[in-house]
Amino acid sequence: MTDDATPDGAPDDATTGGATPDDAVITLLVVDDHPVVRDGLRGMFESAPGFRVLGEATSGAEALDRAAALDPDVILMDLRMPGGSGVDAIRELTRRGARARVLVLTTYDTDSDTLPAIEAGATGYLLKDAPRDELFTAVRAAAEGRTVLSPAVASRLVSAVRAPKAPGSEPLSAREREVLALVARGTSNKEIARELFISEATVKTHLTHLYAKLGVNDRAAAVATAYERRILG
Repeated sequence: MTDDATPDGAPDDATTGGATPDDAVITLLVVDDHPVVRDGLRGMFESAPGFRVLGEATSGAEALDRAAALDPDVILMDLRMPGGSGVDAIRELTRRGARARVLVLTTYDTDSDTLPAIEAGATGYLLKDAPRDELFTAVRAAAEGRTVLSPAVASRLVSAVRAPKAPGSEPLSAREREVLALVARGTSNKEIARELFISEATVKTHLTHLYAKLGVNDRAAAVATAYERRILG
């Protein structure tokens, strides 16, 4: 045997040099209630090198379970889904200290959607009409912990930060309105959590946020102010 021969069982650099090591692959969890969207995203990422789709979820609540079981690098998260919203899931993932970065991928770019998602802990926010290459770049950036925003969303956030707001003038999110409506019916935090399929901690977070937006300090004042401003009834 010559000195430059490869011993039996040893890897040959010439044949393995082009392989992609597992730690270079970005793993994903796709969360969307529309099967066509999930199938499209899975096919897109599985056809591109450097990505692996570990699983799918159809709601925010299911996303929490799947994220805990699969431990993906990046979660592609829709926002408005039955059975648990994306914002609630992002907030709970943040509370749990999940390793995964969350990249919102949605059709909605209103202030009531973008701001709560970013505040909840989303690393990035893209719209579903983003080009394929832009989405790939965004996922790579999110995996590295870099913030990624679509131009439309970035513009909205800048405007929201610059615009002066009077106390209590910020609009309530759809979920905050749901919580407030249940509070007005005398529903306890535990009952609200059960009805909306979220944790009691998340209910308390929603209450804290809506109190701040309404400029009040308790449930009774929140309900009274909501009726006064015709947010309820």
